[in-house]
Amino acid sequence: MGKKSRSRRFIGNLLIFISMLYTVYLSVIMIRRIGSVVLKETYTKLFICELVMCLVFIILAFDIRFRFFTKARRIFLKLLGWIVRLVFVVLAVFMLVTGARSVIGGFINTSGTADNAIVLGLALQNGSPTEDLLYRVDTAVDYSVENPNAILILTGGNPNEDGKTEAEIMKELLMERGIPEDRMILEDRAEITEDNFKNTAALVDPSKPIVLITSNYHMDRAVRTAEGAGFTDIIRRPAQSVLFEYPANIHWEVLQEIIRLLKIG
Repeated sequence: MGKKSRSRRFIGNLLIFISMLYTVYLSVIMIRRIGSVVLKETYTKLFICELVMCLVFIILAFDIRFRFFTKARRIFLKLLGWIVRLVFVVLAVFMLVTGARSVIGGFINTSGTADNAIVLGLALQNGSPTEDLLYRVDTAVDYSVENPNAILILTGGNPNEDGKTEAEIMKELLMERGIPEDRMILEDRAEITEDNFKNTAALVDPSKPIVLITSNYHMDRAVRTAEGAGFTDIIRRPAQSVLFEYPANIHWEVLQEIIRLLKIG
């Protein structure tokens, strides 16, 4: 057995192990979320889509290990195998590039201030704010302290069993941290990011500067969504996020970008 063959087997086995391990990790994260969020059916459908995305990498890993796409001796079948392999490679590269863009976007913290700051909500789990939502609130508090005249626009619907929306939960948390109620405006009807910005665009002038506060992994898509809703001058203030769930959240962002492109198409 040649060195190339041994290297291919080693790389293939390693990629199979990594892709399978990641699929298990993602399943643990998503099953826990599905069991605790309001939109269980929506999350379940998206989880299935995420598993399909994982399958792309698993198939590629097995192909690297066993070369089953191009093992056929007939030229037609071999050519077909190369075409299928190319499709899977293109899909994998697209997902990796999109994920990398989300990672990089989370590190961009632009300077500047604005009269209004949009604080994006996040799905409540078991009716309570997640750690990532608390980080967004903390970032909003910091901005409010630095800019005492700024208005916080709190977004997010999806009420819990007590009828409190994401926006209302954030309002309570901000008031506990000393932010006056008259410095907050609630947009608590939207269930998704697109509607957050559409509804907010009716509350403020989208042509004026706006500060955007959301989790680091979500910032890239949030900015592009805001631009699609008419906001032209966006100041980024990314909030930190839970490290353990970060890969799963980046995966979620990639899936949402694919959905967005399919809607455009």
